[in-house]
Order: sequence, then structure tokens, then C-alpha cells
Amino acid sequence: MSEVIGPAKRPSPMNPRKLHFENAQGQRLSALLDLPEHGNPRAFALFAHCFTCSKNLKAVAHISRALTDKRIAVLRFDFTGLGDSEGDFSDTNLSSNINDLISAANFMREKYKAPSILIGHSLGGAAALMAATHIPECKAVCTIAAPFDPAHVGEMFASSHAEIEAQGEAQVKLAGRNFRIKKQLLDDLQANSAEQHIHDLKRALLVFHSPLDEIVGIDNAAHIFAAAKHPKSFVSLDHADHLLSDAKDAVYIGTVLAAWAEKYAFS
Repeated sequence: MSEVIGPAKRPSPMNPRKLHFENAQGQRLSALLDLPEHGNPRAFALFAHCFTCSKNLKAVAHISRALTDKRIAVLRFDFTGLGDSEGDFSDTNLSSNINDLISAANFMREKYKAPSILIGHSLGGAAALMAATHIPECKAVCTIAAPFDPAHVGEMFASSHAEIEAQGEAQVKLAGRNFRIKKQLLDDLQANSAEQHIHDLKRALLVFHSPLDEIVGIDNAAHIFAAAKHPKSFVSLDHADHLLSDAKDAVYIGTVLAAWAEKYAFS
């Protein structure tokens, strides 16, 4: 059974409520719930962080804070094997991320309210697009610097592909940290195509992307936008980098997203 841990009173946006829930394999995943400081939430959002990142990425916190200012509660959590969550990262993949999102939405439905908004950064965006149809309460999806083809993520460690194929796994350095990458991750990324999921989304879609993104190029946003049906919107992030290291970019995303969501995702 999922268990809620944290103070009974509503925290301020600077003091999120610490939670945990179980994924489909029974592993404890660590989460933070940001609630509005004043008034009840008008909607709940679920955030999927970027590849090898965590819920504690500063950009995620800035986006969440901007949303809570508009009375949108946000659950941000660590995917299996990352941050404070249980599990072995090397055994995870895009499919497990999708399942983690569904587990998170089930937890929210049981303890609070199911998310009407899914937000995904980078590979988390691809996971959000694919998980949305499994969350009936979801009315809107927002992607941030997301790849159109999930296999694009493999380019981050392209120099290790030969070793992974030959040995079944390899130690790869990403963002200054070492990760064990198994062949099953590459196979899963290749097997999961986002195009049909985007075409069949049947939810409002908001795409954020920077034309200067050197990790996931702007052409990915164009492909996502072209594959989606209306209602859909695109917002350029101008000079932002992939990880939104400038707080102003993250706050801008949260502010624009909150205004957009009012049309599609509020009860």
C-alpha cells in the first residue's frame, strides 16, 4: 500500500510535502507535492523529469513554483533508480518511465486528485505523451525540449554503442556522473515510437522548445507539433539551454503553462 509521509498542514511552495508511492514492481518512489500557499488547488499536474535527472532539478522547482502561484498543485517524483527512489537505474527504460507515471497518477487519484495536466521535460516529455492515454483524467499535455523519436536519447552516449552491443552494457558518463547503460535501454528506445501516440493523444498539447537547444534540436518540436491534432500550441524558449539553467526560462514556462492550462485543464 502507498503511504503518505509529511506534515499535516499545507506547506508553502518553498516547503513541499514529502511523499512516496509504489511503482508496479513494489519499489518505493520518492516524490514532492507542491501545493498552493493560499487557497485550494484548482488543478493537479504531474511532472516527468529529464533523462538521468531528478525531481530536485532547479528548473523543475521553478516551474512548479510558478504553477502553484496560479493554484495548480504539482507532483514531481524521481523515476525508478534515480534520486531518492528505489530500484536499479540500469534496469529501467522508457517503458518503465511510462509505467512510473501511471503509478504516480494512480497514487494522486487515491490520495488527492488525478492529474489533469502532464508535464514532461526531455525524455520525460516522450514518456508523458505516451502515458497520457492511460490517465483518463488528463486533459492537457505539456512537453519541454522533448525528442520526437525517443531513440534520439541514445545519441548522448553514441560513442558507447559498440561496447553496449558487444558486452550488453557499458559505463557511461552523463552530466558528470557515471551510469551503467544496458542494451535493453537502447532496444526499448528503438521499440517505442511517439508518433502514433501523439496522433492519437486527444488532449490539448503545448510544446516548449528552444531553437538553441544543442541536446534535442528544435526540429523535434516541429515533428511533434506536426504529428499532433488540434488543439495544439508552440512556444519558443528563445535563448534557453536544454536544462533550463536560467531560472527566468523555467519561471516563464510555468507562467505561460498556467495561463494556457486554464482553458483546457481546469475543472
